[in-house]
Amino acid sequence: MMVTMEIARNARIYVAGHRGLVGSAIWRKLQQLGFTQAIGKTHTELDLLNSDAVQAFYQQEKPEYVFVAAAKVGGILANSQQPVPFLYDNLVIQNNLIHGAYTHGVKKLLFLGSSCIYPKLAPQPLKEEYLLTGPLEPTNEWYAVAKITGIKLCQALRRQHGCDFISAMPTNMYGPNDNYDLQTSHVLPALIRKFHEAKSTHAPSVICWGSGSPLREFLYADDLADACVFLMEHYSEEQFINVGFGSDVTIRELAELVQKIVGYKGEIIWDKSKPDGTPRKLMDSSRLFSLGWKPKVDLETGIRLAYEDFLKKSVKAGS
Repeated sequence: MMVTMEIARNARIYVAGHRGLVGSAIWRKLQQLGFTQAIGKTHTELDLLNSDAVQAFYQQEKPEYVFVAAAKVGGILANSQQPVPFLYDNLVIQNNLIHGAYTHGVKKLLFLGSSCIYPKLAPQPLKEEYLLTGPLEPTNEWYAVAKITGIKLCQALRRQHGCDFISAMPTNMYGPNDNYDLQTSHVLPALIRKFHEAKSTHAPSVICWGSGSPLREFLYADDLADACVFLMEHYSEEQFINVGFGSDVTIRELAELVQKIVGYKGEIIWDKSKPDGTPRKLMDSSRLFSLGWKPKVDLETGIRLAYEDFLKKSVKAGS
C-alpha cells in the first residue's frame, strides 16, 4: 500500500547505529535532504543492551521517528564462532529499541532485517511470503532468528496497539564505513582488503573461501538509505518489504571485479574446504520497485567508491 506522509524537516529522528555501514548512510541521507534534528548516540553515550538506559533516552530525547540500524553483524566465520551474541545481543538491542519506541509514543519506526532470514533452500528470487517456510542456513541462523523476532515484534505491536512500525529486509550491503576486519567482515569488504593487502605485499596469490559458485546480490549503502527514507514516507504495512538491487553475481565474478578495481595482478585460489553458505540469495524487490523506488549505484561504481573509503581508512590507521 502506497501512502504519502512527508516527514517535517525539523522532526526529531533517531538513527540507532548511526556510526555503522547502514546507519551512517541513513544519517548522510537525512543531512542531504535537509533534516535538522537527527539524533545519534555512540555506544559510549548509550548502551543499547541496557533497557533502563534506552528507556531514559526515549524519555529525554523524545524522537518522533526511529530507524533501527543497530545490530551485531558479521560474516559466516563470526556467526559460527559467536552464536550467543549474534542471537542474544541482537534480541536485547532490538527489543529495547522497538518496545521503547512503543512505550514512548514514537510516530513511526523502521526496523532493518537481513536477507539471511529466508530459508536456505527457498525458491529464487526470494519473495516476502517465503519467510518461515523451511529451515534456515545453519551458518547464520542465530542472527536470522533474532531478525525474524524483530519483524514479528513490529507486526505484533502494529496488530495489537496500532503502532506504525514497519520492517525492511535489505540484501547484502556494502559501502562507506564498512567493516574490513577479515575475522568478522562480510564477503565484499573482506575481498577488498584481501586484494589490497596482496597488491601491497606483491603476494603471488589470494585465497578465497569456497568454490566461487554461490550467487549474491549487493546493494550500495546509500541506495539502501534512500530506500529507507522513501519507505518511512510511503509505506505502512504489516508485511515487511524486500530492498534489493534486482540482479546478482557469482562470488567468483565478484572477486574478479574487486581484483580489477584494486589492480591486483596475481592469481585467485579457491579453497573448496571452506563453506559456501547459501547457494543463491537474490531478493524479489518487485513490491518496492512497484512503489516507484529503484537503486541508482551499479556494482562496479559502488565497489570503486567502497575501495576509496577503504583507502582513506587505511591512511588514517597508518597502515
